[in-house]
Amino acid sequence: MIMPRIEIDLGKIAHNAKILKELYASKGIDVIGVTKVVCGDPAIAKVLVKSGINILADSRIENIIKMHDADVHAQFLLLRTPLSQSESVVKYTDISLNSELSVIKELSKYAVKQGITHKIILMVELGDLREGIMSSELENTVNDVIGLKGIELTGIGTNLACFGGIKPNDEKMEYLSSIAKGIEDKFKLKLEFVSGGNSANYDWFISTKDVGRINNLRLGESIFLGCETLYRKPIPGLFIDAFTLKIEVIESKIKPSLPYGDVCQDAFGNIPKFTDLGLMKRAILGVGLQDVLVSGLTPLLDIDILGASSDHIIIDAKQLEIRVGDTVEFNLNYGALLSSMTSPYIIKTYKKL
Repeated sequence: MIMPRIEIDLGKIAHNAKILKELYASKGIDVIGVTKVVCGDPAIAKVLVKSGINILADSRIENIIKMHDADVHAQFLLLRTPLSQSESVVKYTDISLNSELSVIKELSKYAVKQGITHKIILMVELGDLREGIMSSELENTVNDVIGLKGIELTGIGTNLACFGGIKPNDEKMEYLSSIAKGIEDKFKLKLEFVSGGNSANYDWFISTKDVGRINNLRLGESIFLGCETLYRKPIPGLFIDAFTLKIEVIESKIKPSLPYGDVCQDAFGNIPKFTDLGLMKRAILGVGLQDVLVSGLTPLLDIDILGASSDHIIIDAKQLEIRVGDTVEFNLNYGALLSSMTSPYIIKTYKKL
């Protein structure tokens, strides 16, 4: 079979999605499936829907259009809302996360033009310093938003443990709950979504005695890789190996461990440093930094990754007899999965349900 390829076990993804949906539902929280790490792959999206997840979210409108055109029957939420894509956002999505009034006004214009109502979730800044309205500005923003035609304020949300690595905890979630209640009381409305965050909320969910008004989480990594995202600990009962990267060996030789000659910059502008370990079994794999975040790969064989160039990964085969044409397999972390799914040079194959 052609390589490099990433093998995707749809059954394991379905299992993870069902378990997480049931887990969070036990405390009244619904799950949105985030497809951005798999680039809106329609086969995976259909598995999520079949597993009971009714809303799919992505940060790129192109991925949502791809799922829409593949007849994925779900509501679509856009996680990132550029001003320049407002017309497509209204046309192809049901809901979008927003933090800028100018963007929401543009969405209003196109919603009126298309004769539809577009739902928005206002994002609130709680310390991670990615997207979000400062709490002091929120009431004025809400007041402006509810007066716009073609727009329905359907919820508020926040994002944590992403840019700033800030932990979702009882304090943060209680504060978001109080903000939701304050908006509902002041403006006499009912928010459908109080979206408390993402896969990083697992520890909070397990430990908290009261989820408050939090009724929604946006999950990607925990579905696909079976872990929470504060410490990357596996979640009990979930598969952590739904994706396997398989790469062909394209060279295998005994070579020195220490490059020889005058050392200058490598292909990426770094000055490499090596330790002389004598002769070693060195093999080259047919994937490089153009395809995958090599630091996010964990080999399933007893080998060491020595480094990578744009097109090659160099490994120490240690005691193994690795030959040209052999396959070397890897597990992937989030960064490696994201890059490999994005790469057009890595074939995607599926284990069916």
